[in-house]
Amino acid sequence: MDHVVLLRGINVGGINIKMADLRAALVAAGFENVKTVLATGNVSLSSPQSGSTLKKSIESTLSKAFGYEAWVIVLDEPALRAIVDGYPYDPEREGWHPYVIFGNNADHLAELADIAGSLDPALEQLSAGHGVLYWEVVKGNTTDSAVGKLTAKAKYKPTTTTRNLRTLVKMLA
Repeated sequence: MDHVVLLRGINVGGINIKMADLRAALVAAGFENVKTVLATGNVSLSSPQSGSTLKKSIESTLSKAFGYEAWVIVLDEPALRAIVDGYPYDPEREGWHPYVIFGNNADHLAELADIAGSLDPALEQLSAGHGVLYWEVVKGNTTDSAVGKLTAKAKYKPTTTTRNLRTLVKMLA
């Protein structure tokens, strides 16, 4: 695996893509070693492209193949490993979800991080590190939490995506 690709907003809210179809579209576009993890738009692949060129290429491929405006976050494997290893909370805390919020707009991530001090730590916590936001929230409160409500705003949809830490660990396995 050279790269990890996190698709924003698929298989929720009306954009449904089967992982076999996603894999086939990326292979047809010339990407190699394409693997999907779960049905939430997590892909590992190999490509000689990198950075914004790779991001644009994947987004173009997805938009053409599935007819929607695709938004992706692209990382290399060492960056993902550093993010997972940097999780500042107890990832096995009983009754809590461990999340990582990824973004490709530093201003948007900074705006989201600004609410960290106003959060009730009995319900959720948020901190910045490794170019992402680390978030833990009581199970059952994800969408109703302050962070959940803020990240759901239309402004952040094209620039952020959230993943459970356990999913990220599976991608590194």
